[in-house]
Amino acid sequence: MKISAVELFQVPPRWLFLKITTDEGIVGWGEPVVEGKAATVQAAVEEMADFLIGRDPGQIEDLWQVLYRSGFYRGGPVLTSAISGIEQALWDIKGKRLGVPVYELLGGAVRDKMRVYAWIGGDKPADVASEAKKQVAAGYTALKMNGTADMEWIDSNEKIADSVQNLAAVREAVGYNIGIGIDFHGRVHKGMAKALIKELEPFKPMFIEEPVLPENNEALKQLSLMSSIPIATGERMYTRWGFKQLLAEGTADIIQPDLSHAGGIWEVRKIAAMAEAYDVAVAPHCPLGPIALAASLQLDFCTPNAFIQEQSLGIHYNQGSDLLDYISDRSVFDYKDGFVQRLTAPGLGIEVNEQKVREMAQIGHRWRNPVWRNVDGSVTEW
Repeated sequence: MKISAVELFQVPPRWLFLKITTDEGIVGWGEPVVEGKAATVQAAVEEMADFLIGRDPGQIEDLWQVLYRSGFYRGGPVLTSAISGIEQALWDIKGKRLGVPVYELLGGAVRDKMRVYAWIGGDKPADVASEAKKQVAAGYTALKMNGTADMEWIDSNEKIADSVQNLAAVREAVGYNIGIGIDFHGRVHKGMAKALIKELEPFKPMFIEEPVLPENNEALKQLSLMSSIPIATGERMYTRWGFKQLLAEGTADIIQPDLSHAGGIWEVRKIAAMAEAYDVAVAPHCPLGPIALAASLQLDFCTPNAFIQEQSLGIHYNQGSDLLDYISDRSVFDYKDGFVQRLTAPGLGIEVNEQKVREMAQIGHRWRNPVWRNVDGSVTEW
């Protein structure tokens, strides 16, 4: 079997899908994208295709090594995301060729179902209590919300009070049996992170996500010593080398590699094994489309220290399209009592609706990250 063609599709709301075709007619799908830079990643995949055409798609490790190492310059969001989507598609092909889900090729299943959480609120949280009630009524047992809106280097007590009030309202609405993840989104600098974590701790968050930007991970040591709230990070970190120091320093309780950014299924499985050796849990980041979610679940079902899965159904970014629009059998992502059942179909476990993909690719997208500014006009983190 040889790779014969590589096609890419930019589809709404902000996704990039990849189709790899073989000379035997078996097709694999992947999701290589950097949000807001879909065209840039598409160009990277198209350049990498020169190393794929005519190659055996089953040689996943060797192809990964070629794509990662042969370019001399390596790593970073664009190049690693391009590799990630390619790698997902290669696993999809291998699973379909052998007639088994990907997790069966990575040691087999360790669980029957995977816990998922739902997003509440948008970039600037409001009315989160009512949204929380709706999601709990829909069966979710865990939620995630943005902890703050825009935040200056050193900000006001009013902003802190607003964040606390939002979490307090959600906790009052759903009680303490529901997990609530608080995403700082890298918007918060160390000085404000210390203040926020202290004030939020009484409401027992499930975790604090990206309390500081990953380039400031040295601050996690101080933050971890001042609070019992588990600290999560990793959505903007790439490959096992990117996670090596974080794990060795012991400052994170949960890592959140993104299977469309960090290197793909097998690379994140390696990262998860490293994390297991350091007694760290895994919660894959995935505010993306159905292919990325399917890849994440394949990892979850064969990874002992994976404990919860992000998913984007109904997330505030999905304006005009949602992840179920692009798959033929929507029931694979049915959530019951806060869990999704193990995927059983070969490969990634989903059937992509190619007709819909091609139709929506004619519309495409030009999604761009917002630019936020402080009251004095200076740029702040989105």
